[in-house]
Amino acid sequence: MEMGSRTEVDEDGDNNKGRMWDLDQQFDRSIEEEAGRLKNMYTEKVLNRVFTNISLLLLRLAFQSLGVVYGDLGTSPHVFYNTFPEEIVDPEDVVGALSLIIYSLTLIPLLKYVFVVCKANDNGQGGTFALYSLLCRHANVKNIPDQHRTDEELTTYSCCTLIHEKSFAAKTKRWLEKDTYRKNALLILVLFGTCNVIGDGILTPAISVLSASGGLKVAHPRMSNGVILVVAVVILVGLFSMQHYGTDKVSWLFAPIVLLWFITIGGIGAYNIWKYGSSVLKAFSPVYIFRYFKRRRRDGWTSLGGIMLSITGTEALFADLAHFPVSAVQLAFTVVVFPCLLLAYSGQAAYLFNKGDHVIDPFYRSIPGWDSCGARDVGNHGTYDFNHDTEMHGKVSMAWILGLGPSLGLVRVPGTGLVYTELASGVPHIFSHFITNLPAIHSVLVFVCVKYLPVYTVPEEERFFVKRVGPKNFHMFRCIARYGYKDLHKKDDDFEKKLFDNLFLFVRLESMMEGCSDSEEYSWSEPPSEHSRDGNEWGNTMVSSSVNTTVVSYMNMGQISRSQTEMDELEFLNRCREAGVVHILGNTMVRARKDARFYKRIAIDYIYAFLRKICRENSAIFNVPHESLLNVGQIIYV
Repeated sequence: MEMGSRTEVDEDGDNNKGRMWDLDQQFDRSIEEEAGRLKNMYTEKVLNRVFTNISLLLLRLAFQSLGVVYGDLGTSPHVFYNTFPEEIVDPEDVVGALSLIIYSLTLIPLLKYVFVVCKANDNGQGGTFALYSLLCRHANVKNIPDQHRTDEELTTYSCCTLIHEKSFAAKTKRWLEKDTYRKNALLILVLFGTCNVIGDGILTPAISVLSASGGLKVAHPRMSNGVILVVAVVILVGLFSMQHYGTDKVSWLFAPIVLLWFITIGGIGAYNIWKYGSSVLKAFSPVYIFRYFKRRRRDGWTSLGGIMLSITGTEALFADLAHFPVSAVQLAFTVVVFPCLLLAYSGQAAYLFNKGDHVIDPFYRSIPGWDSCGARDVGNHGTYDFNHDTEMHGKVSMAWILGLGPSLGLVRVPGTGLVYTELASGVPHIFSHFITNLPAIHSVLVFVCVKYLPVYTVPEEERFFVKRVGPKNFHMFRCIARYGYKDLHKKDDDFEKKLFDNLFLFVRLESMMEGCSDSEEYSWSEPPSEHSRDGNEWGNTMVSSSVNTTVVSYMNMGQISRSQTEMDELEFLNRCREAGVVHILGNTMVRARKDARFYKRIAIDYIYAFLRKICRENSAIFNVPHESLLNVGQIIYV
């Protein structure tokens, strides 16, 4: 009996333990499931919050872009009048013209610019120079002198797109690189395009505002053209006076106005389609374009000038990418601008289809309640390369400098001389001209070269490239300041301070690397020969091209103290800086030789002289203070 009872108790105990273990497992699983569910809920909330913030930011930028990008594209009320300057003979011509407008807006702004051209941006930058910059980095077509291999190490210089050897892009690349004339033709085309954009930016606002102001005569027929002109001038002065407040404030000011404008003209267009009939909507068929040209023949082709007015301002979609991201520009055009413009032009066409005699001012007459009295439409490389070539031809060899010795054959007076040159390597001829005619030169000389690279901007930490010219006891350096086409050098008020900061950093890194010469990673190269590509520089390019890596290594090697030589040189540079800094600029006059041909004398003595005269002075470009400016003049005959 005792044995049987003990066995039953053991079995019951085991069963209880099994049930408890199962309950524990179920409890653990329920806790894990609850924890996973809570984690998923938290992750979902975070992602929703991030997505909501990004969406709101995109909507805000798209709204702001309306006030800056699309002001011109949406203010062309005189399209149909310029398409039919005399009269509308056949109402079907209105349908053909509308079809041309529809497909012009669809093919050029929508398909070409919004979905193709806007994607060919330079790190978010748009415009003619952005395209040229991309071409220069992907193909060897640039005419910018003094390019250095370290320029390609800039973060904004990178171009990692792989091109298949047999692709059309590769063939085009090889075709452009093959001939120098093609490179020059490309540069001329870029400059021509830039000039057109500048001209468009000057003329288009004036024409658009003047044409829009002409609508006042619809409500006040007796108003003179002089009053219209004064109103337009006042509006233009007000518009351009607001530009200096910046894109953000200007866009917030004009975006509500432009949005209201698009909604209004879109609504008026929809009203006219409902009122005068929707038969004009058959213009969405491209067949009517063919019929339009077949019917009107020569007049149909000449009317394209008026049709083109419907897409004026399209270039702003790409040129203004520096202010707004591509997605914001695309969203604003596809959701607001494009449908409103289609409705507006379709509404005008519906109005003209029934009232062809009102072709003079269909935009104003089609507005409900304004269908009366007639109004008249009142809106019916250059110089910075020649200088470089001249300096390259007359630059001084390093052997001549070394032959002068540490004193350069003159008295070295206290102070620092910043000699501006267009050469990124070598000693400029203006320097030899200076020391030949003056008995003294500064104790520290820095040859400053300001370069503009085919990138939209150069980060501050990568802007200055410093290296030494000659032995240490010569105290001669070269500083190359690199800028992109969006960087404003004139606004760089701390240029001199940044230059000296980078000069002092160079001396510290140079001394540190000499102390680490046993390491293969920081070993110095031998001074290049006189006939090498960059033979005028002392062999220390490694110092400047590896600044970021070197700084980290320098911080990790705290046991290496500054050498006495470094301290002495830094103290010497500081004393020379405090003694005074003089900016030495060359004022070179180029003249044709007496035995030069007739056309060359005209090109140099007159055309080049005129272009040089209208260019800004170098002192203004380099933002040099007048009290420390020294101009050294010379005449070069070529």
